[in-house]
Amino acid sequence: MTGSGNKTARSSATGSVYRTRAKLWRWAGGKASWYFFTLPKALSDEIRLVDAGPRRAGFGALKVQATLGATTWETSLFPSAQHQAYLLPVKASVRKAEGLAEGKTAVLQIAVRRAW
Repeated sequence: MTGSGNKTARSSATGSVYRTRAKLWRWAGGKASWYFFTLPKALSDEIRLVDAGPRRAGFGALKVQATLGATTWETSLFPSAQHQAYLLPVKASVRKAEGLAEGKTAVLQIAVRRAW
């Protein structure tokens, strides 16, 4: 798993699949709070090279299917210049289903979708 120096990556017809560990953190802005996992920089670099390609429409978001424990959902990875890595947003229903709290480290599986 990435973060400890190991990672698992598979390629499929629809994209690549990665497993990693990351810590949940909260961004508070205005009246809303958002929760994210920051992917390790090395994994973000690999995703950028393998799956994002040299040009992305919009601001570089990538569609993914994320799995955390028994919960799978479709979302996007967002590039962060501040973190120099991709961010994975985690909605409240996922946090609740998996008993996640801010600061908790979890194992994630991310399937980058080349086409939906």
